[in-house]
Amino acid sequence: MSRDNNVLLQSCREPTGMVRLKDIEDFLRPARTGVLSALACAAALILGHFLRRFNFSVDPFWMSSTQAISAFLCFTIAANVLVRFRGARDRAALLLGIGFALAGMIQLGGIFEVYGQLEKPLGQFRIPLSWMVEGTLLGLLLLSAGDVEKRLPRPRDPNRDVLATLSIVAAAGYLICVAFLAFPDKPPIHPRSLLLPRPWDLLPAFLFLAATVQLNRAPNRYRSAFDNALVWAAGLNAACHLIASQSARLFDAPAAAAKFISLTSYAVVLGATLMDNARLFDKVQNLAISDSLTGLANYRRLIEVIQNEIERSGRTNRPFAVLLMDLDKLKAINDRYGHITGSRALCRVADILRQHCRSTDLAARYGGDEFALVLPETNEEAARQVAARIGARLDAETEEPRLKLSVGVAAFPLIGVTVEQLLDAADRALYTMKRAGQEPKNGRTNLVNS
Repeated sequence: MSRDNNVLLQSCREPTGMVRLKDIEDFLRPARTGVLSALACAAALILGHFLRRFNFSVDPFWMSSTQAISAFLCFTIAANVLVRFRGARDRAALLLGIGFALAGMIQLGGIFEVYGQLEKPLGQFRIPLSWMVEGTLLGLLLLSAGDVEKRLPRPRDPNRDVLATLSIVAAAGYLICVAFLAFPDKPPIHPRSLLLPRPWDLLPAFLFLAATVQLNRAPNRYRSAFDNALVWAAGLNAACHLIASQSARLFDAPAAAAKFISLTSYAVVLGATLMDNARLFDKVQNLAISDSLTGLANYRRLIEVIQNEIERSGRTNRPFAVLLMDLDKLKAINDRYGHITGSRALCRVADILRQHCRSTDLAARYGGDEFALVLPETNEEAARQVAARIGARLDAETEEPRLKLSVGVAAFPLIGVTVEQLLDAADRALYTMKRAGQEPKNGRTNLVNS
């Protein structure tokens, strides 16, 4: 029975007059998000208004240093996201990574713009254009990141994906620059306004707030560390611009707090990308040494472990054994029940091998229908007992089709002293038994010593 049918039957068994707790949570989640967002916005505005009371100015060198660090974090995020894209083909992450790279370049250019603006009499009362372009661009990209997978065609060549995404981000940045340059002067600061000295900051604040709500809609179980970090980064940047909207001068306390929060959001995203890349590398490493169907070790890992055991046993003079097993009549199972059942039969054998493995043992898929078990510090007699337990466990199964294993045993150093000798001896013993067609002595397992 398919998984969808199981889900359907389970839903049919539920009482029709009762509402599941999950349905209530799904119903209340948007309302809870809206209330929390409204409270957070109010808190950011109150904090910014409170900071206006502190009559001091931040050193422009400190502000430019913060901006340079933010640019460096953006470039690092972009590099890590490109690695993520190469490993997982996450195009939404690629879009944001290129956006962070462009934002970093805008921030570096903004340092020169700020120092050039200080030479003008009204420089303290104009918002640098680079600040507005950077915030608007990132907010827009975060808001639209979720639609990338749905709306953009997926080319076969990943390089074309990169070029297409780069073109989209560059076009968005260009259009935003043109939109702001269309105004006769830079966005002004109204120092005497009690409510919103910098009303222009509400535009990126609104974009980041909408992005926070949009990104938070995905269920938690489907979100990676990077996805969760984007929710926090969007929320922090929304708070950043709301606090900045209370700034009456370019380098006053609300402006400094806004810059620090923005820097924190980049650090959060960078930490999440590093965590996800570390997990991705672990996954790739695991896939390199494991079988994709059964999850057991693959042939490469098997050879490596046997070689290590030969070297270790040579130092300690302790034996070890190799069991080579073959699932009998797999082709007949595929022909009668189908290949899905045949794959399921392989997984059933793999599960049994895992159950009878010590932490020091290694179970591997040797080939199509062949399995291997490496048993450190195990002599021939103990290896035979392990094979017998596997056979008894397989014989106790009631699931159809019933399975049968043929097993060959090779012990080091009695049978062989190299990897080739051990595997060849176990293989010859296994196929000698299969050709003889001997009935199993232990449950459904044919057991032969080499």
